[in-house]
Amino acid sequence: MTLSFTVSDRFVEAAEEWADARMVEFDEAMATKAEQALLEIEHLVSGATEVEFDVDGHRIHHHPSDELRTFLDRQAEESGVDPATLLKFHVDLFARTFLDDDATRPPNAPPN
Repeated sequence: MTLSFTVSDRFVEAAEEWADARMVEFDEAMATKAEQALLEIEHLVSGATEVEFDVDGHRIHHHPSDELRTFLDRQAEESGVDPATLLKFHVDLFARTFLDDDATRPPNAPPN
């Protein structure tokens, strides 16, 4: 089963920052940020080291592992929120993962 959701503005901003910092197209940055977030979530829940997903504009379509699907179903039952929305919330938590922190940039580094 596939879970689909539209990413948050926070996620889009993180993808834009990723694209700018690495001089890649926005679509490539969206796919990279989606993979990073989904892989973190899948790894925490199921130990997975690979994820199956598609990005279509600002929508992510994820094919969750059985373990993640069970985890999201349990959360949905407890919270009354559908599994796709819960996955969106989890993805949003990892949106800024692996972005450079300006605090670690040398003082003489050029601006992004």
